[in-house]
Amino acid sequence: MTKVLDIAYGEKKEEAYNIRTAMEEASRCLLCYDAPCSEACPAKTDPGKFIRSLRFKNFKGAAETIRENNPFGGSCSLICPHAKLCEQACSRTGIDKPINIGKLQEFAVNQEKIHNMKVYEKPENTNGKRILCIGSGPASLTCASVLAREGYEVEVFEAEAKPGGILTYGINPSRISQEIVDYDISLIEELGVKIICNRKVTLDELEELKDKYDAIHIGVGLTESKIIADEKVNTELEGVEVALAFLKSARTGEIKNLENENIIVIGGGDVAMDCALTAHQLGANTKIVYRRSIEEAPANIDEISMIQAMGISMITEFTPVETIEEEGKLKKIKFESRDKISNMELKADRMIFAIGQKRAKDFKDFKVEDKVFASGDIANGGDTVVEAVAEGKEVAKEIMNYIDCKEDK
Repeated sequence: MTKVLDIAYGEKKEEAYNIRTAMEEASRCLLCYDAPCSEACPAKTDPGKFIRSLRFKNFKGAAETIRENNPFGGSCSLICPHAKLCEQACSRTGIDKPINIGKLQEFAVNQEKIHNMKVYEKPENTNGKRILCIGSGPASLTCASVLAREGYEVEVFEAEAKPGGILTYGINPSRISQEIVDYDISLIEELGVKIICNRKVTLDELEELKDKYDAIHIGVGLTESKIIADEKVNTELEGVEVALAFLKSARTGEIKNLENENIIVIGGGDVAMDCALTAHQLGANTKIVYRRSIEEAPANIDEISMIQAMGISMITEFTPVETIEEEGKLKKIKFESRDKISNMELKADRMIFAIGQKRAKDFKDFKVEDKVFASGDIANGGDTVVEAVAEGKEVAKEIMNYIDCKEDK
């Protein structure tokens, strides 16, 4: 399945930098004293510093800067919205164009991997304090990484068969390979973090777990998809799906071929673009329908441009109002325009809702309380991976301060 997606995307994907092209790009950096690109990074990955290292061919120094600040430096180099963050703030923008920070970060991480650079050092001794992180997405594993480097014993419980959360199950592999996700996670495991997969936790277990650990971090993300609540839109029909379930089925190989299927993706965010790209690469006749204008779509403009370049239609300012079925299967969808004047009817074998996520029922009513902390999408309502990394770092500090205060009493 991954092979199919990679081939379909190959012509669109830019080649990674080699040493020559990386040095050429790094040489364009103005070496700002108070680098605005570094200030603009939520995770404080510090591109100003790592690009300075690259200019002097100090590749290990560049990798160290990235890893010390961002455990998911490899993943973020590929999927971070650089154009809205560090690159938008780049001082070079006023001269010609911003430094391609994302590709330079990808280059530095590739050098780290190729030359087996050991940036992290596992502490010789632990402090005896045990922390449990529930969920293994970017926020939770970042928290685990920071704590492990400070000598804490950290265990991670993951409900799925593989760690990584949204990185493993919710993003098209053309945008991020599983290899780089696994590599980022392997470096965290080398710190002594124990990841236990196929281990689901419910709120009912929290009290018992609080007795076994000094603190618990909840970072399970938003694992339940939102759907349109309309009496004429039958969400129980065969063919009506939600984004994360569809992407997971594609990533795990459960869905391998969608040739001749008509697929309608509902939504205008990055997840909707991932669903449309995945369906298209698997052979489907794919369309995106979004309730607002293209200017209002929250998806990265580069993702929208790529989708359009691949021939995927994006119909804006229409909302589904009725499903038409045949023998319990979805056959058509009726839409109404934003101004309530126009109507549209599309053939559909599948309708995929990609209009946002919410807390799963198991953690819908959880509260941060004594010994219990949270970060990532479950705490902020859904944001970028780099924001999740930033929150994971912050909550790790909160946990350490909490434990220190407990010991002082």
